[in-house]
Amino acid sequence: MSTPIDISEDGGVRYLHFGSEWIQGAMRIRRPYALELAYTREMMAGLLLHDSDEWPRTALVIGLGAASLTRFIHRHCPQTHMQVVEIEPRVVAAARQFFKLPDEDERLAIHVGDGVRYVMETNRKFDLILVDGFDRNARAGGLDTAPFYAAARSCLSDRGLMSVNLFGRSRGFRASVERIVTTFEDRAIAFPSCDSGNVVALAAQGDRIELPLAELRDRAHKLKELTELDLRQTVTRLEQAGSLPGGRLIL
Repeated sequence: MSTPIDISEDGGVRYLHFGSEWIQGAMRIRRPYALELAYTREMMAGLLLHDSDEWPRTALVIGLGAASLTRFIHRHCPQTHMQVVEIEPRVVAAARQFFKLPDEDERLAIHVGDGVRYVMETNRKFDLILVDGFDRNARAGGLDTAPFYAAARSCLSDRGLMSVNLFGRSRGFRASVERIVTTFEDRAIAFPSCDSGNVVALAAQGDRIELPLAELRDRAHKLKELTELDLRQTVTRLEQAGSLPGGRLIL
């Protein structure tokens, strides 16, 4: 039996559901290119760690949902060539009909298929990999396994970052973080849980990243001016959680 694809609206926000109350994506109708959900904003925190004028050149998005990340990157990162992988064709259809999914062009390709298999089989390299795939019961399945994370790491460029949405209400999310930390040899951090209960893990490959707090704040301010994406509170939460030893973000 296939999973129902449901659309709801409340307070000017359109939501995507997979036959349950869990929100699988959201778009504010009057601001479709803004990242409505807090965890989607934090999944783009990699823009603080590299020069956003040139990075990322390539991005892989696993799990289309309401196309929030895809819309944002397509609109605000004109240098980026993006590959989207979504296992459910009806989600792609819903994103086109209800969530302003951009048309495929020279910068955007959409593949209907399994994200695990894609990562295991591709020879492509990506500067940014965004993993946000869940079923109707908020389970990530094969997208939250050590073999998948190892394959994703092998797909990253020497300036590569992987950002993963973990469902923080699940008792197993700490084990998920540990799998990522182990696979990336301690070059990973988990952001403090959002109000929604989501936890975003960020992992790095290639060149060492070391940024002082003052520079992170400055970059967050500039990013907000350029894209309206506000990560200033994210930086503050990282500091308060003790994730910036010596006042520096080190990955």
